[in-house]
Amino acid sequence: MAAEDPSVPVLEKLGVVLTDRGSKYAVSGAQVASREDVDAVLAALKTERAYAKATHNTWAAMLPSGGLKADDGESGAGMVILRMMEREGLKDHIIIVTRWYGGKKLGGDRFRRVQDAVRTYLERQTG
Repeated sequence: MAAEDPSVPVLEKLGVVLTDRGSKYAVSGAQVASREDVDAVLAALKTERAYAKATHNTWAAMLPSGGLKADDGESGAGMVILRMMEREGLKDHIIIVTRWYGGKKLGGDRFRRVQDAVRTYLERQTG
């Protein structure tokens, strides 16, 4: 078995944490200190086929240089994650919410599902 690359931050995947009208949501995260760390974590996540083929891998990161986010087609979701991280005071971290589309549009509920997934991750970090 190959040793883990110490230069890649350790990714914590909680797996599927909720479903809504056929869509499945998973949440993952890691400690990061730079944009290079963010890219390494995203690449590590996508080595798993299910995550690589997901409809959306929306993420936000709080770095020493400030916040970064990406919606990956789920317009506005990155900002939802970033704001929750800011309110929680979580620094040097990335949170990724993955969605596998279930065939039905969720409208504004998609933001609530992103919030639910992030909340699950944050609770795991603090409790």
